[in-house]
Amino acid sequence: MPEITRRRQGEMTQALLRILAEAPDGLSARAAVDRVEEVLQATPFEDSEYPNRPGIRRFPNIVRFSTIAPVKAGWMVKQRGMWTVTDEGRAALEQFPDPEDLFREAGRLYGEWRAKQPDPATDLDDDAAPSPGSVLEEAEETAWTEIKSFLLAINPYEFQDLVAGLLEAMSYHVQWVSPPGQDQGIDIVASADPLGAASPRLKVQVKRRADATNVDGLRAFLAVLGDEDIGIFVSAGGFTRDAQREARTQERRRITLVDLERFVELWIEHYAKISEEAQQLFPLRPVHYLAPTA
Repeated sequence: MPEITRRRQGEMTQALLRILAEAPDGLSARAAVDRVEEVLQATPFEDSEYPNRPGIRRFPNIVRFSTIAPVKAGWMVKQRGMWTVTDEGRAALEQFPDPEDLFREAGRLYGEWRAKQPDPATDLDDDAAPSPGSVLEEAEETAWTEIKSFLLAINPYEFQDLVAGLLEAMSYHVQWVSPPGQDQGIDIVASADPLGAASPRLKVQVKRRADATNVDGLRAFLAVLGDEDIGIFVSAGGFTRDAQREARTQERRRITLVDLERFVELWIEHYAKISEEAQQLFPLRPVHYLAPTA
């Protein structure tokens, strides 16, 4: 990138890692890039468009491209359009306060990763138009945003039906689904056999709210589980750190936490076996993109 120096890329990397370090739960890629631009005003070159891609500004793509080395260095993680900093990334910020030194170290670790790959990876100083990897990343981010918005907007009882449909596709036998009204803490009861006579039974609670389930909400669900039950807690808003810790430390109660991301992963994995009725409530279609290793 003739107009982008190593120091400038280091400034972008440093700004991004600092922004992510202040967001323990991570940020969407788009929000993170926007925050970087708030901290580092785009230069005229960065604010310009790619000659062969009218309407595509350089700055967001340069920031995304500059994340390749930090990701391969283990300093940050990208997952479904969400970016989070790792402990190694926080340590790198402390160890390399100079942005150019930070970028140079990221490049060194990237070089170690690249040397282990069977095929050459994309160079980090190429001023090409948005790469296939960047296009894929933005497509995944857009798709996840739409999926999340859709699931958070549907009727809570429809989301409950989706969970029941997923369990059936996973070869469980759904014995009961809570009708509208008071559910006493249980939304679905399922079993491994058609009669529901064999242990263990699955007791499922489904929360479609956007806010994270806290430890009190989890404990209330644990209280309705019997010794032979397996608890499945599906929370569209995810779970607080305290709730996750509580689930991990359970010895008498077997409990599995399923956030929205895990639910979608399971839905995709078992989609072919999901009933047509359930598929119509949450239809998905795969789209193929070129996905380079870098």
